[in-house]
Amino acid sequence: MTSTVPALHPAVAEFVAADRKMLIGGRWVDAVSGKTFETHDPATGNLITRVAMGEAADIDAAVTAARAAFEGPWSRMKPNERERLIWRVGDLLSERAEIFGQLEALDNGKSVAIATAVDVGWSADVWRYNAGLTTKITGTSVNPSMPFAPGGQFHAYTRREALGVCGQIVPWNFPILMATWKLAPALAAGNTVVLKPAEQTPLSALLLGEIFEEAGFPPGVVNIVPGFGDAGAALAAHLDVDKVAFTGSTEVGKKIVHAATGNLKKVTLELGGKSPNIVFADADLEAAVAGSVAAWMFNHGQCCVAGTRMFVQRDIFDDFTQAVADAAAQAKIGPGLDPTTELGPLVSQEQFDRVSGYIEAGLADGGRALTGGKRWGESGYFIEPTVFVDVEPGFSVVDEEIFGPVVAALPFDDEEDIAAAANKSIYGLAAGIWTKDLSKAHRTAAAVQAGSVWVNQYNGFDTALPFGGFKQSGWGRELGDSAIDLYTQVKAVNIAL
Repeated sequence: MTSTVPALHPAVAEFVAADRKMLIGGRWVDAVSGKTFETHDPATGNLITRVAMGEAADIDAAVTAARAAFEGPWSRMKPNERERLIWRVGDLLSERAEIFGQLEALDNGKSVAIATAVDVGWSADVWRYNAGLTTKITGTSVNPSMPFAPGGQFHAYTRREALGVCGQIVPWNFPILMATWKLAPALAAGNTVVLKPAEQTPLSALLLGEIFEEAGFPPGVVNIVPGFGDAGAALAAHLDVDKVAFTGSTEVGKKIVHAATGNLKKVTLELGGKSPNIVFADADLEAAVAGSVAAWMFNHGQCCVAGTRMFVQRDIFDDFTQAVADAAAQAKIGPGLDPTTELGPLVSQEQFDRVSGYIEAGLADGGRALTGGKRWGESGYFIEPTVFVDVEPGFSVVDEEIFGPVVAALPFDDEEDIAAAANKSIYGLAAGIWTKDLSKAHRTAAAVQAGSVWVNQYNGFDTALPFGGFKQSGWGRELGDSAIDLYTQVKAVNIAL
C-alpha cells in the first residue's frame, strides 16, 4: 500500500535538527551527568534526535526551582493574571497546531490528522477551560454552632489553597494531551510543576516548554525533565514534592504509591484498562460496527480506555464479529505523517514485541484470528489489526491489557448476564454500550463498574466531564472542575469575634 508523507514543517525540522535540553528554572540546560538518550521514529526506527537524560540530580534541581517559584512570584500572582497566561498557552497551541501535530506524529507514530485535530486541538480547549477556573476557586462560609462555647460569636470560612510543588509523570500514547490534562489544572490552582514526559515521546513536551516561555510564565513555574524510570522514581519519592500525578500502567502506579509514602504526598493515578464494549442485538448495527472498530483501533490500540473486550449478543455474534473484522482489515496502514493513514505503528520495538507476544499467546491458547495476527511490512513497528474469537476468560488476550490493535470478542446471552461478565476484571476505566432500548442502556450503565460509560458511541470524552477509573484503574478524576480538587487542599478558619 503506497504512502505519501509530506515534508516536515520547517519549524519541526529545525526543532529536531539539534539535541534537545531540559527546562529547569527558566533555563534550557543539559543533564547534570551530561548524558543524552535517543528518540526514534516508530514508522522507520530511524533516529529523530537526542534528548538530555534527566536523573535524580536533575529532578532535585527542578524541584528546587519549582519550590522557589511557588513561594515567590507565582503565589503572589492574582488569579486573573494566571488566567491570562494559561489562556495564552491554549492560543499558542492553536496557532501552532500543525507543528505540534507533525512532531507528535513523528515521535509517537500516530496519525498526523488525529494528532493535530484531537491531541493538539483538544489540548488547546483544555488550557482555555482551566484558564476560566482560576478565578472560580472558592471557599464557603459556615455558621458554626460551637456547643462548647455557648454565647460566643464566630466567623468561620474555608479556603481552597494550592498544594505547592506537583510532580507529574505522563505516558507516551497521548504525550501533549496527557501533559495538558495534568499541567493545566495544576497551574490554574496555583501550583508549580515538575513534568517528566515519557522517554519514548519527549519532544512535544519540550516544545510546549518554549510556549510557556513565550506566554510569560515566571521561571520555575513549569520545569520539564525528560528521562527514564529512575527519574520518575526520584520525582515520586522526593520529600519536597507535595503531590504526584501519574498516568501509565497499573504495575508502575503501585510503585508510585509506594515511593510517595516517604512524606505521604498526595497521589492521583490514571492507570490501565481492559474495557468492555457491549453490543446488544437491538443496536444500530452499522453504527455499532464502526464504533466498535474505533473502540480498539483508535490510536493504534494504544489507549487506556480501548474497548478490547467486545461482548456481542449471541444472536448476532458471528455476523457482527465478521463485519468488525472486515472493516478493520480495510484500514490503511502506514506512517503517522501520512495524513491518509488510519493505523500507524506501535510506539517502539518493546511495544511491538509485547503486542506480538500477546497475539502468539492468544493463538496458542486456542483463539482464532478472523483477521490480522501478523506483522505488517518489513520495517517499523506495524502490526495488523487483529480480531480474536473462540476465546474465553483466562486467556491473556481476554484478561490483560495489550495496548495494541487487538480485540477479543465474546458472546453473551441476556442482559442479566452481561454485567457480571463485563465486571470480571481488575480494571474499571471505561465501557461502551450499544442498544436502541433506553431503559436497557440506563440499567447496564448503572451495573457496569467503570468510571466512564459511553452509550451508542465510544471515546465519548468532553473537557467538562470528569475522567478516571474504578478498581485498579486508578485514583481521582481528571478533566472538568473535578480536576481542581486534585490540586488543592481545604483550610478551615474559625475566628472568635
